[in-house]
Amino acid sequence: MNKNVLFIIVFFTVLSIHAQISVQPGLRGGFSFSTISEMHADYKTDFYVGGFTDIKITKIYSLQPEINYSRQGSNNVARNYYDESSQTNKVEHLDLDINYLSLSLMNKFTLPQGIQFQAGPTLDILLNDNLAVRKAQNDLGLVLGVAYALPSGLTFEARFKKGLLDVLSSDYYQNDSNNYYLFGDYNTNINLQLGISYTFKTK
Repeated sequence: MNKNVLFIIVFFTVLSIHAQISVQPGLRGGFSFSTISEMHADYKTDFYVGGFTDIKITKIYSLQPEINYSRQGSNNVARNYYDESSQTNKVEHLDLDINYLSLSLMNKFTLPQGIQFQAGPTLDILLNDNLAVRKAQNDLGLVLGVAYALPSGLTFEARFKKGLLDVLSSDYYQNDSNNYYLFGDYNTNINLQLGISYTFKTK
């Protein structure tokens, strides 16, 4: 094939792809329900908030980088310990707080009816926590979600985020003589998000 013809084909192919791409900023936020796996604990209700850029590559596919502030943890975690002063076994119930700055890269597939399927990796950078003994400073995770997008740019979202790293030392939260409060020692973040997002329309 003539090099000039090949160049023209490649040029117009790239031009066509570029013409389909649109970049739109947006904001998201909502309620967060989180816990730490393999521990006897209650879900912690809090919030998340963030911003994103929707890079629409095809009619149904978008790549969406995000920056989110996510408040996570677990409530009513029981720590069974021996009190030296009273020489008795005691139980204290703690609320664990772990706050992250989450950097996510979501793949979004939007059907003509407005239904979206979302999936992607996330890097959670630790901002602060009240853990007695921490294992992983930061966390890696996977996010899966479904959403319903309105033509106005308003979207209703539900996401499930599963951490992959062991985030705390569970030995601190149980007594060797009583493992009732502990299922295992691989304790990962579990986070459910229910909220809304809004994509700003740009020309």
